[in-house]
Amino acid sequence: MSDKEQLAIQRLREASEMSLYQYKKPLIITDSGGKDSSVCVELARRAGISFEVEHNLTTADAPETIYFIRREFARLEALGIPCKINHPYYKGKRTSMWALIPQKLIPPTRSMRYCCSVLKERGGQGRFIATGVRWAESVRRRDSRGIFEKGAADPAKRIILNNDNDDKRRLFEHCTLQAKRVCNPIIDWTDSDVWDFLLSEKIPLNPLYAEGFSRVGCVGCPMAGKKRYREFARWPAYERMYLHSFERMLEERRQRGKLDKGWRCGATGVKVFHWWMEDGVLPGQLSFDEYEEAMEG
Repeated sequence: MSDKEQLAIQRLREASEMSLYQYKKPLIITDSGGKDSSVCVELARRAGISFEVEHNLTTADAPETIYFIRREFARLEALGIPCKINHPYYKGKRTSMWALIPQKLIPPTRSMRYCCSVLKERGGQGRFIATGVRWAESVRRRDSRGIFEKGAADPAKRIILNNDNDDKRRLFEHCTLQAKRVCNPIIDWTDSDVWDFLLSEKIPLNPLYAEGFSRVGCVGCPMAGKKRYREFARWPAYERMYLHSFERMLEERRQRGKLDKGWRCGATGVKVFHWWMEDGVLPGQLSFDEYEEAMEG
């Protein structure tokens, strides 16, 4: 066992102890269906702790990811590990990516990622959770995520521990339970660390990776950039659902008198889709970044 594996297992055991002591409930491992989640689930199993596994249904994941989650949950439940799929809710009602777009009046974008907060991050409220977040994935995560975290509505009150011996650990362990807490046990793992572990230990893996996909998140996620073309070629039904949602979004904007901001009155779902894909085929339209600034202004 490598030093990083041992350290990640130690972090999971500490998180489990805090969860059982403070919440009186087992640690939750969140499983998106991606490779990092698969690592965390296996490490939790090897840690010998009591834990549960939850998947937040985004409604925009690839079919292969959904099937993989179902197979994995059946395998884990056969081992006595409780598993649960959370359906998304918004303002007290069941929702989906396709319902959110008309409600929000704008497609999800790089900087306006309402889809993540509603569809991916609502699970585990009032609990201690563990995720597969890693610093190697982005500069933003390196600057804003830690080994242990306590969320808060006021950013100044959020606690982020970036060192296993952080002197804020006592405060973290004893502060009042006002928000869910997070453990990111493999936060310092590189991509090579992840793949070495998965392949050497023969961990079950989402089959999309074997087909050359480097990410298995929501189909059409703006964070995927031009890779979205391959996704829509593979799953054309998702493109049609986005187009339909954009049409509904424009109709909602017409009814609210908000077509004067960003899109012209002649806008269509197809034109919005091209703008969203950053095709550069809309002369006179606001750029992707300019539109976000206009919406925020």
